[in-house]
Amino acid sequence: MKINVNGQLREAHAGESILDLCRREGILIPTFCYHQAFGGQGACRMCMVEIREEGQSRSRMVAACTYPLTKPAEITTESEQILRIRRTIAMLLARRADNNPLLEEMCQNYGALRLPAISVEPANCILCGLCIHACTEMGKSAIWSMFRGVDKRIATPYDEASDECMGCAACARVCPTQAIKVEEEGAVRRIWNKSFALVACTRCGKPYATSDELDYLHQHGDFGQEKLCEACRKKMLAASMQTFQA
Repeated sequence: MKINVNGQLREAHAGESILDLCRREGILIPTFCYHQAFGGQGACRMCMVEIREEGQSRSRMVAACTYPLTKPAEITTESEQILRIRRTIAMLLARRADNNPLLEEMCQNYGALRLPAISVEPANCILCGLCIHACTEMGKSAIWSMFRGVDKRIATPYDEASDECMGCAACARVCPTQAIKVEEEGAVRRIWNKSFALVACTRCGKPYATSDELDYLHQHGDFGQEKLCEACRKKMLAASMQTFQA
């Protein structure tokens, strides 16, 4: 299926999102709430583009991360209207994440005004929702969106240690602004007001994961019996590939 993107024809797969097409073709569309593991949410609206599909006389604005391509269309990713929307979004989010490198870059790229910062919890949180998706994908519901309006924030129930949390820190890893703090000292990890003992890698001895996290991973994937950190798994995989090629 042929899609015209910024005046050039591109080959699209039926049903894929505009964002997936553009990323595959090397066309930059900024995002905050998108992650390849979860797909699009359409929450931050930073990825808005203009589209005019076959049979339509006028273009309209859609979120590129959630809009599926089903027919030939013309897409514009950087019109004046789109740049104005991104400038406004960057300006508003920068108030929540003052001095954050990602938001600083976005404000510079789009010429956004810098307004006085506002205090939010967790600090630098832009309410993208990726952390909640990560927690849900791990089969848990330890954190969620609390309250509404200006009081809206991400937290555990009553800001107390959640029985659901297994300390995997998946929420922190996907956070685009590093708003979720993870403290690790020795063989102890602390996140969301809860402390976890870390299991040591059987090869290098580095503490790297909680026992609950490892139990979950072994139940939902083939990780073998040996408890290996990510670095040691990569080394073992590289060694096995070399052996195979030899």
